[in-house]
Amino acid sequence: MHTRESVLGEVDLALIHALQIAPRASWTQLAGVLDASPDTLARRWETLTTGGYAWSSLLAARRGTEATLYAWVELECFAGAAEATATEVAGDPYTLGVHQVTGDADLVLLVNCPDLYALDGYLAGRVRRLPGVLRARTQVVTQLHNRPYRSRIEQLTPAQAQHLGEITGADRRGRAPARAYPPVTELDQRIVAELAGDARRSAAELARRCGTSESTVRRRLDALGAAGAVHHHCLPAPRFSGRPVWALVTACVPPLEVAESVASLTRLRQTRVVTSVTGPNNLALAMWLRTVEELHDVTAALVRAAPALRITGTAVALRTHKIGAQVLGPDGRRTHHIRPDVGP
Repeated sequence: MHTRESVLGEVDLALIHALQIAPRASWTQLAGVLDASPDTLARRWETLTTGGYAWSSLLAARRGTEATLYAWVELECFAGAAEATATEVAGDPYTLGVHQVTGDADLVLLVNCPDLYALDGYLAGRVRRLPGVLRARTQVVTQLHNRPYRSRIEQLTPAQAQHLGEITGADRRGRAPARAYPPVTELDQRIVAELAGDARRSAAELARRCGTSESTVRRRLDALGAAGAVHHHCLPAPRFSGRPVWALVTACVPPLEVAESVASLTRLRQTRVVTSVTGPNNLALAMWLRTVEELHDVTAALVRAAPALRITGTAVALRTHKIGAQVLGPDGRRTHHIRPDVGP
């Protein structure tokens, strides 16, 4: 299968973009924007999700009153062990990205833990004990400069996007600053865990699964969204999206130049995740590209956008095993999701 392959049509990409803007919009609301009947859109989304070509998921950004902790973990594996190790760690609730890569490391993981103690426990008690792992290097994310699963489809026209935001209230929620939020409750965590596999589960189904009322579910989801306590994650499977190549760029910027450089870098279309990190480099940027060859142009664009930036390394994924809570098969399609940890 060629990496350039895209089986998703314009209608599919428009539907995905609409769900990125308004994740829980009704099919009737979406029909008014996408010029298709509600039944047609529902059937098309069912085809995309059951076929593993797209998904809609919700992930927690906070536990209790504290934001969760991210880290980039590079693994060196024994000869021939990288794929089996990737499959193993993709099944862990703490991994939100598992990429088999070129370069000094064999695997790059994006790990999300409640705190440093949990990260240490996961790495020491789980990752470093895997039989295929030779060495692990960790860069803790000290600041996440943009939402890791923000929209990058941009298939709808500006008028369509505005209309959808108006009829669903998504434009008002997007402009409103995140409000201070009391501790995320155990019920909140259970609701989000149920939505990790399908963010469009109905309030009635969530109420049954969580043992509460529909009105409580709706109220908690509204509060979580308003407080920025969740990340919505609606994406096409990358191999079929037109941007199938994942890359990680590490870089250094003088401390006094970080704020201005990051502001410029986050405006670039290709930069999906921009993070400040510990270690010999102070920035790590993840992105999805159309081709491997595009990496040269993108790194040049990064330096033009932030002249203080010094690129120290690049890695390209040979295969992506997991994105968010979603596990991808060898053919690039989603096979299943991993329920996130909802412990205290």
